[in-house]
Formats: sequence, C-alpha cells, structure tokens
Amino acid sequence: MTWMVYGANGYTGRLIAALAVERGQRPILAGRSAEKVAPLAAALGLEHRAFDLGRARANLEDVDAVVHCAGPFAHTSAAMVDACLQTRTHYLDITGEIDVFESVGLRHIDARKAGVVLLPGAGFDVVPTDCVAAMLKDALPTATHLDLAFVVGGGASAGTTKTSVEAAAVGGRIRVNGELKSVRIGHRRRTAHFRSGPREVGSIPWGDVSTAYRSTGIPNITTFTAVPGVLGQLQRIFAPVLKTPLVQKVATTVAGQVKGPDERKRANTRAEVFGEAWDAQTRVQCAITTPNAYSLTADSVLRAIGRIDGVAPGVHTPSSAFGAGFVRELDGVVAGEIRFG
Repeated sequence: MTWMVYGANGYTGRLIAALAVERGQRPILAGRSAEKVAPLAAALGLEHRAFDLGRARANLEDVDAVVHCAGPFAHTSAAMVDACLQTRTHYLDITGEIDVFESVGLRHIDARKAGVVLLPGAGFDVVPTDCVAAMLKDALPTATHLDLAFVVGGGASAGTTKTSVEAAAVGGRIRVNGELKSVRIGHRRRTAHFRSGPREVGSIPWGDVSTAYRSTGIPNITTFTAVPGVLGQLQRIFAPVLKTPLVQKVATTVAGQVKGPDERKRANTRAEVFGEAWDAQTRVQCAITTPNAYSLTADSVLRAIGRIDGVAPGVHTPSSAFGAGFVRELDGVVAGEIRFG
C-alpha cells in the first residue's frame, strides 16, 4: 500500500513517521512547507511532497490512504476528505473535534460510492474511549446512558493546545436523547473509577459525544476528565471574549510555542479511561490503562493503516472499523474486565 502522512512536520506527524520507519514502512511525508517537511523526510530516508490543501487532489492520485495530521481539523479536514473521495483514497485523521466527526459522518454515502473508508479519530482521540464504549454496549445492549472519562499525563503538543483554545470559546457538549446539546464545561461532576483508583472528574466536550453515539446508538452520552470545578464558571464568563478574532489569534500564537512531551516523558507517563453504561435496572463499568496518549496515537494509526483495506467502505469509528477489542491489541494497553453493578 502507498500511504501518506500529511502534516508530517507536526508533533504527532513526526511520531507516526518515525514509528512507521521503525516498523519497516515507508510512507510519503507531506505538508504545506517543503522547508519543514524535506529535512524530516531526508533524515528518515522517505519521499516527500509539499502542497497546500487546494492541490491535494493532484497529490493523492497515486496514494491509497492518507493519515491527515494537520489541525485544527475544523479548518482542514473538509478539503482533505473531498480530495480523498475524488481520488478514491482512504482517509484517517487524529482529530478529537466533535464538529469534525459530525461533518465527516455526513459523507457516509459518498464514501460508500467512492469505495473508501473515512476514519476520523484514529489516535487517542478517540480509540480508547470509543472501544470502551463499544465494550460496554456489547455487555449491556439495552443501555440508555453512557459516561466516558479519561485522564492523561505528559502534557500537550502545539496542535492539541491550539485546538483546545478554539474549543474553550465554544463550551461543553453532551448528547441528550440522541441530540447534541450545548452546556457549560464542568456542568456535571462524578467519580470515575480508574484502574489506579477513584478520581473526581468534570464534563468536557470530547469527540465521543459524536463517535460513541455512532458506534453504540446509546442516546445519552457525557464525557469527562479531571478539570477544576470553577472552570465551567470561568468559561461562561470569558467565552464571549475568547470568541473574538484578536484573542483567538493571540492565544493560538502562544499555543504554537508549546512543545509536546519528549521521548522520556512519553515513556514515563500514561493515560487512563473509565466508562459506565446503564439502563433502568443495570450498570456496567470498564477501565483501561494505556501508554502516553501520543505514543498510543502513533501505534494505533499504524495498526489502522495496516487493516484499512479490509474495512467496508463508509464512515467509521475505530470500533466499527476494527471491533471493540482493537484497543486491547495496542502496545502497552492494560484492560480491565467488565464489571456489573
């Protein structure tokens, strides 16, 4: 298979490219700037291309699959998806953005007609949480409610930080009776029973309010992480300011200076996921521990690329493409048993 990493010069793109070479694969590295992509490609002994998204179609004609790593994806995914549909190229990305999942989800019929797979969220966003959601649905097919929580260690990359800045202006999102609903960040708090022990978490907008609904059909979904209780109040007060172009420009410029975790920090930090699903009579829980989120992302993307040709054309989540057990196949993942309560 001929495949490409677009946005290869970014933090996560570099990790994916390096791991691919380590595993004997030779992706084409691409991005908007030859000045940034060429040195990386030379260091890894790989082919490279430089093009903006307006010229994506011409550069994908001979490519079987593209891993899109150039975010924020709200600004870049639509053009790349269009190019992939036109060239019959499988599309994977590493987004965690709810609106991107929703917009890509609308292209299901187009993807089937083109005979390609569209798989947004092929990294930590949202592989572990999506697979836990699917495990819980398998254990309790009658579930009507789903809570998913995660905590991560090691810090964020510049791309993740930029996306978070934009998301902070929007606020929280949950799914209620099948529909997306806007709420303040931290509007609900609960205890998540991670494998390392219980921890208080607050609600945040995470991709699973879109993807877990597509994977499981559970109509009520809330996602959580460890956030200060005051964050929701601050978001409500400052959201109008955060939405202004000037503040967004300054914030994203500052975010661009953030460096992702180095190799040592990635090796010494982990992430945890907890999920609980319930109906009127029964509750089920599951908790897993994973490597650092960025390390997991590189691993999961490469495993997805290796299996993408065997997936039915259309829009997929990780669990609908590869099964609920996909996360258990990833390096360093420790998965707990389903608990009924």
